[in-house]
Amino acid sequence: MTTADSSLEARLEELLQVERFDPPEEFTAAALIGDMSVHERAGQDPVGWWAEQAQALHWSSPWETVLDDSNPPFYKWFTGGRLNASHNCLDRHVEAGIGDRVAFHWRGEEGEERDITYAELHADVQRFANVLKDRGVQKGDVVGIYLPMIPEVVVAMLACARIGAPHNVVFGGFSAESVAERMEFSDAKLLVTVDGARRKGKTAPIKAAVDDCMRALPCIVVRHTGIDAPMAEKDAWLHELMETADTECPAEDLDSEHPLFVLYTSGSTAKPKGILHTTGGYLTQVAWTHRYVFDLKPDSDVWFCSADVGWITGHSYIVYGPLANGATSVMYEGAPDHPHRGIWWELCERYGATLFYTAPTAIRACMKWGVEHVEKHDLSKLRLLGTVGEPINPKAWLWYREVVGGGRCPVVDTWWQTETGAIMITTLAGAQHAKPGSAGTPLPGVDAAVLDEEGNEVGNGTQGLLALRRPWPGMLRTLFRDDDRFVETYFSKFNRETYFVGDASRRDDDDGYFWVIGRVDDVINVSGHRLSTAEIESAVVSHSQVAECAVIGQSDADTGQSIAAFVTLEGEEDDGSDELVEEIRDHVAARIGKFARPRRIIWAGDLPKTRSGKIMRRLLRDIAEGRELGDVTTLRDPDVMAKLEGKIAERQAEEA
Repeated sequence: MTTADSSLEARLEELLQVERFDPPEEFTAAALIGDMSVHERAGQDPVGWWAEQAQALHWSSPWETVLDDSNPPFYKWFTGGRLNASHNCLDRHVEAGIGDRVAFHWRGEEGEERDITYAELHADVQRFANVLKDRGVQKGDVVGIYLPMIPEVVVAMLACARIGAPHNVVFGGFSAESVAERMEFSDAKLLVTVDGARRKGKTAPIKAAVDDCMRALPCIVVRHTGIDAPMAEKDAWLHELMETADTECPAEDLDSEHPLFVLYTSGSTAKPKGILHTTGGYLTQVAWTHRYVFDLKPDSDVWFCSADVGWITGHSYIVYGPLANGATSVMYEGAPDHPHRGIWWELCERYGATLFYTAPTAIRACMKWGVEHVEKHDLSKLRLLGTVGEPINPKAWLWYREVVGGGRCPVVDTWWQTETGAIMITTLAGAQHAKPGSAGTPLPGVDAAVLDEEGNEVGNGTQGLLALRRPWPGMLRTLFRDDDRFVETYFSKFNRETYFVGDASRRDDDDGYFWVIGRVDDVINVSGHRLSTAEIESAVVSHSQVAECAVIGQSDADTGQSIAAFVTLEGEEDDGSDELVEEIRDHVAARIGKFARPRRIIWAGDLPKTRSGKIMRRLLRDIAEGRELGDVTTLRDPDVMAKLEGKIAERQAEEA
């Protein structure tokens, strides 16, 4: 350890004793929100307050009712109002005379650079919208999008929004089989994809993989890497279609509750959930939260969100929020350690980033790589940092503040979900202190509480279940074509008016700050990616040599949680080879994606089951993390646990 490393370590240990960090006076003096009066105002009339925030958008027709709560939990916001998300993100800025403002500084993995202005983005979106219409896409048709982090992914999303075709974006790290499943579930009309995708110097043949899984679905293909791509009669190259497309496409006038997008997320079964978001309420909340949580000044700030557009963070805080606010953003195609481990900080310096938003997993990776990769670059323009995706441990929070933010930048930890659409719990940096590891307080207009199993609010300092007791504009409206599962998943735990989050939480005595502990259902949060245990188990069991599998999440210093799979093999063999371990991991990668590969595979001759055959994952979590076992009297064969403890001990010895 160098002298500099030792000095930083000592500094972090010292700061770990500090319970709260107040915002710098100069930040508060210039902040959009510098005191708590906005919380008080929203608390007095939350519905009216949200109506005020919606006025920041362009509405072609005013709404008649702000909140229709006549049929909970199927809430509707701004009913009767009409608008278009694409118009709000593009046309109104061009019409206001800022068409020459850069919407995106884009950097490719191989170093290519493109600055795309609002006017240029507006022109491309109109052409793409006409391409979709020429290919038979109509209002209400679902369009699949499976693209890497290239400008065309934003163009495709806004083109869909322009004509009222809900988009279904699939994260580029998912396998083609997962894409095919999501296209089938959503009944997609066509798929926008790419010839190949680059990742850390390698190119994956995306179009070829797509064809292997869904030969009948028509594709519009972006030429990005130049590799060969199979093209059938049903397919077409985007650049050729754009050359002949009409240049003008007026934005469709849409109802506030018109579906904007479907985004699939893992659930507690093997079948992903299609989260449905609509237009007016979602856009209202992502625009407000992006502007005020991050204290955005569009005329001077440069925004850098390191997420992928394929996740909700990318939808809300790379595309719709920043563009609705007329912001300038940085978009990077590659991984945070390619072509070198300081690429993010190089981009911050290169484009003058002032606001940076990333995941705790990424921060912990940067900590392992060393401060030298950060300190090579001038980050003096940064003035606020944010985290998203999972709870952040205090030491990583402090490292982020001290090393990346130079000790001067407020850090806002944000809690929200795919289902909520936008940030729900955080601190407003100019008005509130921050506590390392705590998400903060509910935003204005949000009613969050910690409840017991019966739905009663627990006292501060007591762990319970996080719940949202009031509808909010950006909330999901249902699960795509599955209203019953929507109610059962989110609004059956307590009542039809209280949203069950699925996270455990507690509140502090002194200021009511929320601490989100983690998931309480069968969902694993790996690097901010929520994965269903059932989905992973289904992929493992589909391997020809696997008879049964139980998957759990383990605490992990780097990724928050990692995946451990207890695997029972076909036949008489209890143990598999090292080669089979890698074969199963690769099999899961092919079925779901590389990020879903189990970090550990533990061979299990049998699994702990109740007499009715239910696998006791609670006990598997206990032995995997070295905790004392809970009650085992309900097990069909209690001896199973002793055998598994032996397996765990063997594995730990091997890893040591």
